[in-house]
Amino acid sequence: MTAPARTRPAPIAALVIGTRQLSPTLTRVVLGGPDLARFQASSSTDAYVKLTFLTPGVDYPRPLDLAAIRAQMPPEHWPVVRTYTVRSWDAEAGELTIDFVVHGDAGVAGPWAASAQAGDELLLAGPGGAYAPAQDAGFHLYVGDESALPAIAAALDALPASAVGRVLIEVHDSSSEFPLDTPAGVVVDWVHAGDRPVGAALVDAVAAVDFGADDVDAFVHGEAGFVKELRRVLRVERGVPKERLSISGYWRLGATEEG
Repeated sequence: MTAPARTRPAPIAALVIGTRQLSPTLTRVVLGGPDLARFQASSSTDAYVKLTFLTPGVDYPRPLDLAAIRAQMPPEHWPVVRTYTVRSWDAEAGELTIDFVVHGDAGVAGPWAASAQAGDELLLAGPGGAYAPAQDAGFHLYVGDESALPAIAAALDALPASAVGRVLIEVHDSSSEFPLDTPAGVVVDWVHAGDRPVGAALVDAVAAVDFGADDVDAFVHGEAGFVKELRRVLRVERGVPKERLSISGYWRLGATEEG
């Protein structure tokens, strides 16, 4: 007997209801629309969604079936899928907030966010996710480049008021800094990369942080090269148990998500 084929739910059609410039390199997009009633909240603070960007001027069949599109349409018409962290979800208002790193015209999602207007459509699926802060940790360590900022900020929102810890976020310079809400015992350090390779200054900064390996709850996400180095620093040099460490190098210099 042949098992029935699995069918994925159709992507949610969300509409832009507003945008906000958080810094010269970070743009916030707030999504709404009636179809977001299908969105299911996640208990993970690193909740992520798959965003589908359609090629302008192409008429796509609905509901969208990416497999069928790739089988039937030329490659230049294939939608582009990118993964982004949910900054926040307001179920009562039906609003989903996503922050986008924008570096000029590079990439797909950043330029889309920079030019997004109210009423623009964005298709999304998810959320997934795997991390939430350990409420009983003695020390919380959050480390990432700018792309990890939404997940770090969401985690900070979920910390107890009594939390103690350190946040280290690498940006190019002070122009990309903006206020983050944290418990009184959590210190935020903005690490300026300047002309150094991505993550080099961040690795140095993390190596200087004082914490107990068995009492830390560490979240380290960002470019694969420096994350690999920090995995060695934290696991080998500092002895952080793997169950105390959420670590992911989810993007790589010079490679797209397809790569």
